[in-house]
Amino acid sequence: MENNAESFSVTEARGLDKLLGFTVTQADGNGLQGTLDINETHHQPFGITHGGVYCALAESAASISAFCWLQETGIGGAAVGANNSTDFLRSVSDGVLSVSTTPIHRGRRQQLWQVDMVDAEGNLIAQSRVRLQNIEMPAS
Repeated sequence: MENNAESFSVTEARGLDKLLGFTVTQADGNGLQGTLDINETHHQPFGITHGGVYCALAESAASISAFCWLQETGIGGAAVGANNSTDFLRSVSDGVLSVSTTPIHRGRRQQLWQVDMVDAEGNLIAQSRVRLQNIEMPAS
């Protein structure tokens, strides 16, 4: 598959997103909505969700949102993580996690996105700020 904007579907899970089970339900340059069904494959040894799962979800969600914005504005290219600061606020062992993104800054070279991860009751489980570097699309 070619690595260009025309062949890239933001709702098609691939790579780590597919392995984790992250599903994008809506995405555009203003934000993203997605879900992850937490199960034992996401746990650390003590039976709660591993913090790396939240970090990975945050970077994926922010990168997809940033990519959409780059395409919608005509700037083009892709966005890759430059910094990921994730706070783990509550622990969960199972259930559906809802993921949403909000832009903080969108520029020609860098973007900053907030990512909120909440449980089915609306409790904020983790919150991230992800800074992304805008780059040219990598060659296939």
